[in-house]
Amino acid sequence: MTTEDSQRLEACLQEAAEILYRNTAGEELKNFESLEKVVRTKMLEEVSPKIALFLSNKLQGLKLAEND
Repeated sequence: MTTEDSQRLEACLQEAAEILYRNTAGEELKNFESLEKVVRTKMLEEVSPKIALFLSNKLQGLKLAEND
């Protein structure tokens, strides 16, 4: 990964963390155990599906390009 991509990724992750934090109930942020559970849940429900969809679309695009 290039330094530029690494910095951009860091900035995007920081912004995503801020959005997820704003949309998490305060009682879910009281201790490390509940915080870890919230992070895992948000990753599984919000982040991972979007990354998987993006990668799937990229793969589909590569397959279409190969067929041309």
